[in-house]
Amino acid sequence: MDHGRILRTVLAVTAGYLVVLGVWLGWVVQHTPPGTLPYQIVALVGVFGTCVGIGMMLAGRPSKADRRLWRDGLEGWATVHGVHPLQRTDHHTELTELDLELTIPGAESYRGTIVFDVTPADKPRLAVGETISIRVDPANRDRIIVVL
Repeated sequence: MDHGRILRTVLAVTAGYLVVLGVWLGWVVQHTPPGTLPYQIVALVGVFGTCVGIGMMLAGRPSKADRRLWRDGLEGWATVHGVHPLQRTDHHTELTELDLELTIPGAESYRGTIVFDVTPADKPRLAVGETISIRVDPANRDRIIVVL
C-alpha cells in the first residue's frame, strides 16, 4: 500500500469537499425549501464518504508502470538463495531482502537482490531453495515483480 498516494488522495478529496461545502453554505442552502437541511447534510456527508472510498480504492491500485510490467513483462522464475529480514512493518508484515537467481527463458540466468514486503502466509513460499514466479521488464532486467 502506498501511504503517500492514499494521503494525497484523501487531502485532494477533502479540499474538493471544502469547496463544495463553501458553495453550499454560501449559496445553495439559502435557495432550498425549508425543512430539507438535514437531508442535504446527510447527502453531503454521504458524497464525501463515497468520494474518499473511491479515491482510496483508485489510489490503492498498482502504478501504471507496475500494471504495464504485469501485462508486458517477460515471464520467468527465481530461485531463493537467501532471506534476510530487515524490519517489521506497521501492517503485520516484514520487509525482507531476498537474494535471487533470476531465470528468463531464452536469456542467461543472473543474480539479484530485492526488498519485498513478506506476509506471514507467504513466508513458506519464500524460503531458501524455493522457486517463485517473476515478471521482468524486457527493457530493464533490474525491474522485476514477484508473482505469488
